[in-house]
Amino acid sequence: MTSAPEPEPVPIPESHLDLLTRPVHGLFTTIGVDGQPQSSLVWLDTDGTCARVNTTLERQKGRNLASNPKVSLLVIDPENTARFIQIRGDAEVTTDGAIEHLDALTRAYTRHPRYYGFVYPVDQQPHETRIICRIRARRITLDAIHA
Repeated sequence: MTSAPEPEPVPIPESHLDLLTRPVHGLFTTIGVDGQPQSSLVWLDTDGTCARVNTTLERQKGRNLASNPKVSLLVIDPENTARFIQIRGDAEVTTDGAIEHLDALTRAYTRHPRYYGFVYPVDQQPHETRIICRIRARRITLDAIHA
């Protein structure tokens, strides 16, 4: 028996792509094992197809993703708070390249060259398993004015 191929993610509209390519914070929501949503302010970017955030398996977001890949990412334009994008979908999680991704986000969002040793204590790195959450959009909502 073969399974159906995974549907392609909903494309990110060009009109709002800048919200994923410049250093704008997002609100990333995962679902806990008790069914309750849990939201965190995150750094984010895109790989050209999907929005991405970086976290650890040990933090609440990582623990939630291990049991339920359903996520939401809300990004509001700080220069025009009536303009936003909400991406809902499933997170694909990988450790491949996660430290490099985190350091790239750190350079985009701060003046520091890397995360560990500058933003967060370097002695914590061995205790964390960094992951990239690639959000495969199933639904994208834009503000009514700019949609």
